[in-house]
Amino acid sequence: METHVLTFTITKPFAEWAKTYDASLPLQKIFGIKSLYRGVSQDDPTQVCAVMQAEPGVMEQFMADNTDTIVASGHVLETTVNKVYLAG
Repeated sequence: METHVLTFTITKPFAEWAKTYDASLPLQKIFGIKSLYRGVSQDDPTQVCAVMQAEPGVMEQFMADNTDTIVASGHVLETTVNKVYLAG
């Protein structure tokens, strides 16, 4: 199991982005993704952090399969930094 800590920029208000994210939770579950956290920077309302867990390769496939929805949410894909952590 991998834990993904994603940070990225959004172009819409956080509440609007979060509605799209929350609406994707059933789809995330189908892919085997467990959402642990989503939040906005207290210093910059355009910066978001999302923490999810999934088996290797699943997160990348989910993002590839759902690019249009992710971009429509206001998520600027090219700003995404995905750090992956493994339990030790």
